[in-house]
Amino acid sequence: MVFKRMMKAFGVGGPTVDTVLTNPSCYPGGYLEGQVKIVGGDHDVAIEHVALGLETRVEVESGDSEYETTKEFHRVHVAGAFPLTAGQRHDIPFRIETPWETPVTEVYGQRLHGMTMGLRTELSVAKAVDKGDLDQVSVHPLPAQERILDALVKLGFRFSRADNEQGRVHGVQQALPFYQEIEFYPAPQYANAIKQLELTFVATPQHLQVVLEIDKRGGAFTEGRDAFGRFTVDYATVDQTDWAAQLDGWLRQACQRRGLFS
Repeated sequence: MVFKRMMKAFGVGGPTVDTVLTNPSCYPGGYLEGQVKIVGGDHDVAIEHVALGLETRVEVESGDSEYETTKEFHRVHVAGAFPLTAGQRHDIPFRIETPWETPVTEVYGQRLHGMTMGLRTELSVAKAVDKGDLDQVSVHPLPAQERILDALVKLGFRFSRADNEQGRVHGVQQALPFYQEIEFYPAPQYANAIKQLELTFVATPQHLQVVLEIDKRGGAFTEGRDAFGRFTVDYATVDQTDWAAQLDGWLRQACQRRGLFS
């Protein structure tokens, strides 16, 4: 896939850049490979550095307000300083590792509603920095994440939307300053007890941390409230567990505490 653009900060006659990804799809903890192809403009310039950054949209709460911002969460310098003469071609191969906590954007071949993810190429020339456009990247779930998603779908939950929330998940080892929430409509058998289910993955090289939050429906004389479940999935043994049964048991237990299931 090729993304071609003239670097806006350098004006007409400045260098142009093509970022060529071998494959725009990846997995958390996986790699993105390709080449940054730079072509000199109509005059010589001195390139100071070339960097690639992964960016996504994050929701931020500030006081009583909430807003969205695009946040760079991973940056790699793929080239230092070098001269670029007029019309010269300069190719920079790259292979960058994505963070294990990179949010998932694609599930079952469909993009999760509400998610954005992209790679931005930054070129610096004579103290002028051009960040270029955001080029779409697709992040697919790890096998362990797929097992949990499959289990929820098997139980009858349906995808609603996903977003990234700035902040930290209590009790979970977390490296990034935000976390992803994947929201589901309740399965029919839970519809009287649960308004919404939110799923958060926090992956590490050794294991997958899973956080479930259910927004309970209130009764005639009770208020609804949230309940949390947190567990760790071992990559080596993930296929040895019936996750649909495990999740069903936890959900029913959480709701029974409020008398919402008999």
